[in-house]
Amino acid sequence: MDQVCIRNFAIIAHVDHGKSTLADRFLEITNTIQKDKMQEQFLDQNPISRRRGITIKLAPVRMKYILNSESYILNLIDTPGHVDFSYEVSRTLAACEGAILLVDATQGIQAQTVAHFREAKKQNLILIPVVNKIDLPNAQIETTSKELIETFGFNSSEIIYISAKTGKNVDKLLKSILEKLPAPKGGEGKTLRGLIFDAVYDEFRGVVAYVRIVDGQVKKGEEVKFYQNNIESEVTDLGYFSPHLVSSIELTTGEIGYIITGIKDIRKIRVGDTITQIQNSKFKIQNSEKEFEPLPGYKIPKPMVFFGVYPKSTSDFIYLKDSLAKITLNDTALTYTEEYSSYLGSGFRVGFLGLLHAQIIKERIKQEFNLEILLAMPQVLYEKKEDGTMLEPYMTLIVYAPKKYVGPIMNICQTRKGNLLDLSYHESYAVLSYDMPYSMFIRGISSDLKSASAGFASLDYEVTSYKEAILAKVEIKVNDVAIDVLSELAYKDEAIDEARKKAERLRSSLPRQQFRQIIQGVVEGDIVTREEIPPFRKDVLAKMSGGDRRRKDKLLEAQRKGKSRMIQQGKVLIPQEALLSMIEENN
Repeated sequence: MDQVCIRNFAIIAHVDHGKSTLADRFLEITNTIQKDKMQEQFLDQNPISRRRGITIKLAPVRMKYILNSESYILNLIDTPGHVDFSYEVSRTLAACEGAILLVDATQGIQAQTVAHFREAKKQNLILIPVVNKIDLPNAQIETTSKELIETFGFNSSEIIYISAKTGKNVDKLLKSILEKLPAPKGGEGKTLRGLIFDAVYDEFRGVVAYVRIVDGQVKKGEEVKFYQNNIESEVTDLGYFSPHLVSSIELTTGEIGYIITGIKDIRKIRVGDTITQIQNSKFKIQNSEKEFEPLPGYKIPKPMVFFGVYPKSTSDFIYLKDSLAKITLNDTALTYTEEYSSYLGSGFRVGFLGLLHAQIIKERIKQEFNLEILLAMPQVLYEKKEDGTMLEPYMTLIVYAPKKYVGPIMNICQTRKGNLLDLSYHESYAVLSYDMPYSMFIRGISSDLKSASAGFASLDYEVTSYKEAILAKVEIKVNDVAIDVLSELAYKDEAIDEARKKAERLRSSLPRQQFRQIIQGVVEGDIVTREEIPPFRKDVLAKMSGGDRRRKDKLLEAQRKGKSRMIQQGKVLIPQEALLSMIEENN
């Protein structure tokens, strides 16, 4: 296949700026999907994506297009826009030569617009600036184009104005892709090198690797090798996405497609690995020259938020373990280790990129594996030095918002231990940069900033360093028994207040029992607050209309001793609804 006829590109944008809708129009114009089978956000086949209205997983598709009697193959990869899934975008861009930078004309440049632009330039991609939603009555076309020119240095002649919803000028954009984006580089006669940029697990066929062929070619029936794990296997099927899997005889230089080798162990194929032919995968030590050079791959993202994850039914522990193992196949950011709670039983300590990432994984486990799980209290990743000093992650938080909301945003950031690094004003918005503890995300700063800006603020962040933190352990005890899933580290100057809030919330959540429940907030071993839930009262003298006083006293003493034994022996039941309400309030 002639390389000049291939164009590999992505659509990058902030959340809800129209990526998936634009992809729909491309599918229609190229007749990749018949009109009677078309549905909105066609590439978002994931039910969670469709329900939430956001792309959470990259989705590739091959389209064919003819321009001036020249046949083209267009490989489009639709990408997520939320900050929690930026690593998916970086994987996508590594498989492309160019990208469409899409901006909503009603919202202008937002946080993830800038973040994705920087990632694309880092990978030396050609960018086509596009202003979308020009059909809407509140579209600020001129203002948005000025922002593109001022922020990114585009020329006004480069910008294309479209409506992905109506299809206006989308054909013009398609032609621009063919004219401006370069053909893939590489050599068909070279050693096979294919980059695995994603993978999914098929129950019947095994691991399906999504690949970009950088050099050479691969055919069905050939023996291939996965470089990192040194695994060899035969190609049982390969092909491309249209958008469903379509088998073909071979994949050649520049193509994007899938490869199935029948490997069932999901740990043997890594996203970012290089696939090559067996006879070409050995090293030549002589003269310090290598016969084969693997592709750079990806830097594995580091999880920053950790939850205790437990099955709602203790008998589902093994099933949960299997579910997490399958999800980590194409989500390298997810990590997990086993842990045990005296109240919830066996579970896992699971690391996520952020709170949305955690919620998406929870929904995936329910959708894909029909398994209900419980997320315990979130914690950020702290580091402990040899001398006992605790370090916490810090981030550069960037807030984009209309100018009139700068004051309220600054007030919130300053109360959240934020240090202002920069404040700049642009055509219609302001950009604020803060140095701030990453833990502020799990303490609700995102929702606070949204509220303070009437929903207009957008956020981006980058973890930059670790700094010393003065922390204290906060525990909640009920009748002298620590509720392990409610324990956490808090700032020492806020620990007492945090313990009080937790104790009060737990008191309002727990049901009354036959014995008194004493809730204590404990900071570094010292009791700092106390709440009490009185027991149900039973009138043991109700049936006595008279008689000897000593008999009444005997009954009351027996009742008192019985309640005392219940306090010592009775286990306080913590309803999962109570834990969930505390977790949601904490987030």
